[in-house]
Amino acid sequence: MEFENTIGLETHVQLKTQTKMFCSCRLKTGCEPNVNVCPVCLGYPGALPVMNKEAVKLTVMSGLMLGCEINRHATFDRKNYFYPDMAKDYQISENGNPLCLGGGVTIETPNGPKTIRINHIHLEEDAAKINHYATTSGVDFNRGGTPLMEIVSEPDMASADEAIAYLTALKEMLVYAGVSDCNLEEGNMRSDVNVSIRPVGETKLGTKVEIKNMNSFRGIHAALEYEARRQRECMAHSIPIIQETRRWDGEALETASMRSKENAHDYRYMPEPDLPPIVTSEETIEKYRSELPELPDARRARLEKDFGLSDYDADIITSSRAMAEYFDAVVATGADAKLAANWMMGDLAKNLNEEGLDISKSPVDAQRLGEMIQLIMKDTISGKIAKKVFKEMWTNTDSPEKIV
Repeated sequence: MEFENTIGLETHVQLKTQTKMFCSCRLKTGCEPNVNVCPVCLGYPGALPVMNKEAVKLTVMSGLMLGCEINRHATFDRKNYFYPDMAKDYQISENGNPLCLGGGVTIETPNGPKTIRINHIHLEEDAAKINHYATTSGVDFNRGGTPLMEIVSEPDMASADEAIAYLTALKEMLVYAGVSDCNLEEGNMRSDVNVSIRPVGETKLGTKVEIKNMNSFRGIHAALEYEARRQRECMAHSIPIIQETRRWDGEALETASMRSKENAHDYRYMPEPDLPPIVTSEETIEKYRSELPELPDARRARLEKDFGLSDYDADIITSSRAMAEYFDAVVATGADAKLAANWMMGDLAKNLNEEGLDISKSPVDAQRLGEMIQLIMKDTISGKIAKKVFKEMWTNTDSPEKIV
């Protein structure tokens, strides 16, 4: 019998705020353990949470980017369980009334564009971090209480490649909008992976297996391929597939059972009594919508249409928001768009890479590069001379005209 995969992702994204979700403790990586803490994020009796408005704003903006319907009356709940990395023994989350509903992410597949539907986006607080040593373990609560947005997809992905395409598109949009750094190495973005198989043509979903806390695209791809293969082997040998949580062993390159899967009632959700509902007006939603940047897909289409850039050039220019804005600033000086793209992907990129600089720290700003390109356009200097001029511009702040 031939089977097909059904894959859904629950993607956790740490929001780019200055402080934690329900207290004023700062968010900063690289600190000594347990220095950015207070009675609220340590769960002291009587300490009351206060909502982070910026976290709510960033979640609503994410929903708008992804085509979600914004819930005008979202509420928080307590998700009860015992984990050693949750000081209160419950997590403040959104269960019944999340901030964002519906939406989707369009990806490219060999068969053309495909939209991966989003079920909802909810806001919650992150757990602390457990560090394991030779004979002991320690809990660092600096991360505990970080605003965490969970984006829950529908099981619309049929392969590991589609899952990675979805995550890549998601990451690109969130970074562009300044919602999150989405740094997988620092845990800014991680996913719980849900995978099942079913006979081709069947509409009912198979038994779901969840793989927890995957924090690399390579690991997610490998885990999905392994788990889909394992489930097919189970079916071939008449071994029942049970609903469970598994972990990915990156060294053995296989999944291993952790526990039988919890159901929602196991978490004993209850309304959060210490926080009011999030009431979002139409006026506020439109204000947040006006603050959204031009997203990568739209920007690529504009660069190809308005400036005649190739797919390749447009992809490179829009690979980061800083680079795309630099390009727009160069063209705004009157510089030819194709020349601007060539210089950015050529000499500018070479020098930045050699010195390990981001384009936002470039010694040659967009205005001066645009002025130099105009000198080429006017035949004041040749392309060969321009390389010498650019080299001089890199080490001093003189105008291109003065250097010439």
